[in-house]
Amino acid sequence: MNEELELFRTTVQRFIQAEVMPHYERWVREEIFPRDVWRKLGEQGLLCVDLPESYGGAGADFLFSMAITEAFSRANCGAIGGPMAVHSDIVAHYLLNNGSEEQKRAYLPRMASGECVGAIAMTEPGAGSDLQAVRTTARRDGDDYIINGSKTFITNGQHCDMVIVVARTDLDLPGSRGTTLFLVDAATPGFERGRNLEKIGLHASDTSELFFQDIRVPASAILGELDRGFAVLMGELPRERLALAVGAVAAAEGILAETAAYVRERQAFGAPLAGLQNTRFKLAEVATDIRIHRSFVEECKGLLLSGELDTATASMAKLACTEMQGRVADTCLQLFGGYGYMREYGVSRAFVDARVQRIYGGTSEIMKELISRDVLA
Repeated sequence: MNEELELFRTTVQRFIQAEVMPHYERWVREEIFPRDVWRKLGEQGLLCVDLPESYGGAGADFLFSMAITEAFSRANCGAIGGPMAVHSDIVAHYLLNNGSEEQKRAYLPRMASGECVGAIAMTEPGAGSDLQAVRTTARRDGDDYIINGSKTFITNGQHCDMVIVVARTDLDLPGSRGTTLFLVDAATPGFERGRNLEKIGLHASDTSELFFQDIRVPASAILGELDRGFAVLMGELPRERLALAVGAVAAAEGILAETAAYVRERQAFGAPLAGLQNTRFKLAEVATDIRIHRSFVEECKGLLLSGELDTATASMAKLACTEMQGRVADTCLQLFGGYGYMREYGVSRAFVDARVQRIYGGTSEIMKELISRDVLA
């Protein structure tokens, strides 16, 4: 198992070096990576690897999926690794765990091949962390539902071929009991992509507004049960938050490696920066911080594999690891001095890319609220 996993890690790293790194800076400048990258990822077997083979996956487990996340994060390519995780680790598993057999057959093999790119539309202009405040509606009309509303900050919004839409189906019930998930094809009349949003980081990923105007979908497009969408969301969030934590640790490891190489070469006061006690002590602090969090995410991986990862523990991992990533990025940029503020150095990209980690997937403040409920239960 370990040997297989290491061989797979090598395969992912080779793909990044051959197909991503030569073009990544251009994609950052263009603020989106090309659609055909999804096809290449599918051809190399790097999408949906932990789906059963019957649905186009490799039949691997969570560790193999996280090996992909870690490789892209460590290589400072979060603007591709993040969208891949949304597609493979979130959307695909919503379908796998909650979809009908017909829905799985229709989408999962095409998602594994890169032919169909998935997105999930939760956040709205007036409803971010508070999913119970969603205003997008799906009104019953005969055997169909008519969806109206808008979403924002949607990863893969420009590339998606299918999107899971969170909508209210019973306005007389609280959001926790009157929300439903729908599978919506991007080709459906009334679906409109907004602009590719301009962000301070993760420039090469597409993050979009989506609009739904009188979109008609059949009742068979419901993912899970009617009015039970909130329960589905809550059930899938621990995996999503652990994936973010895993990526945060790997990104911090990558930043540390780049910084250690820089301070060995950079001269100050007639000697390498690595010779200064402040530099050595800062790197010692960073390395220790990373090592502690690496141990925690490895524990959480095991809990997820055994079906024992609870909401509070996943929230702890997401909170602690993404906050750590921010500390590491800031400390390492400081060691680069003025060069750390220049875009030609990867540490500057790592710094701005890290900032959103404490926001999406549930803000640090929401994580603290969830953890405190468990402590006080």
